[in-house]
Amino acid sequence: MSKVAVIKTTPDTILDDVKRLMDMADVSSALDSSATTILKNNISWHLMYPSANTTPWQLEGTIQGLQKAGFDDLVCVENETVVTSAKKGEMYNKQRPVCEHYDVPIKYNFKPADMKWTTYQPKADMLVLDDIFPEGIRIPDYFHGKNVVHLPTVKCHIYTNMTGAMKNAFGGLLSNRRHYCHSKIHETLVDLLAIQKEIHPGIFTVMDGTTAGNGPGPRTMIPLRKDVLLASDDCVAIDAVSASLMGFEPMDHKFIRLAHERGLGTGRLDEIEIIGDFDVKNTDWQFSTGDNAASSVGKLFWFGPMKWLQRLMFHTPIVYMFIFASAVYHDKIWYPKEGKKVVKDWLENSEWGKMFQDYEPGK
Repeated sequence: MSKVAVIKTTPDTILDDVKRLMDMADVSSALDSSATTILKNNISWHLMYPSANTTPWQLEGTIQGLQKAGFDDLVCVENETVVTSAKKGEMYNKQRPVCEHYDVPIKYNFKPADMKWTTYQPKADMLVLDDIFPEGIRIPDYFHGKNVVHLPTVKCHIYTNMTGAMKNAFGGLLSNRRHYCHSKIHETLVDLLAIQKEIHPGIFTVMDGTTAGNGPGPRTMIPLRKDVLLASDDCVAIDAVSASLMGFEPMDHKFIRLAHERGLGTGRLDEIEIIGDFDVKNTDWQFSTGDNAASSVGKLFWFGPMKWLQRLMFHTPIVYMFIFASAVYHDKIWYPKEGKKVVKDWLENSEWGKMFQDYEPGK
């Protein structure tokens, strides 16, 4: 039976709580101690916005937990999207200082000096990736033979309703052409999980719900303090539990249901062993994803009446018009008008925000 650890936490106890959480979820058995372990952090937005990105305490606690369990060969791998900058994100979100403090190198899947993209032929039957990329599915050669530890946050997502462990592989394993997959995003996540199970000797997830994101994520959300941490070696199960906490039925999410049906993990809550001190089955945060201005336009072409134009819109240079518009909307319009107020309130009035302002690894 799949197991998910879910515990309460506080700013005063967060690092010890992450290590305790990882022990409860049996990280030692989940990963191969002889292999390098990739820390796959999450930068949904290079700007600091609560609940959008891997937190510094999530990253630091995970590093400490892995070292405590005997995993010393660690590397953090980051990716860029067409609208985010990894190097800005790691600084604005205080991830780089954590890696530097613990001598964990940072590699980038978009830098040829760090890794190369090679064609991979999956053993599992693909649902969509071989059709989306008929010339061959290309993934970073560096990922082969290494453990991966995903570091997502608990938040909603405009295309998948919620995002977590399974969606975290989307940036790491696929190139900047990953937007080709948006119209088949659920099937894509299932294909990627099947590939991960073939190339990684171990997979583990530490999910941060200290501040969770309600609304049109992964960026323009309402951050809410929830003081919860989750961990598991089953990406499907941890996403199912996270969905349930937010008030969603896990199996209503196509990527969870398909992964469950294909034997890649457990999506039914009553088939998951939930351990810890958090009452998951009696929790309902009543989250609702909704849309923002950018997603409303995007969905017209990905899923709506204009989807017959998506190849023209997104597989040709016209896509740069959408990229520019998204960057302007999020960084130049929404963030100055709405986001800055949210960030200021979080930094000044939330205990997590106050800790973030003064956060220094090792202290």
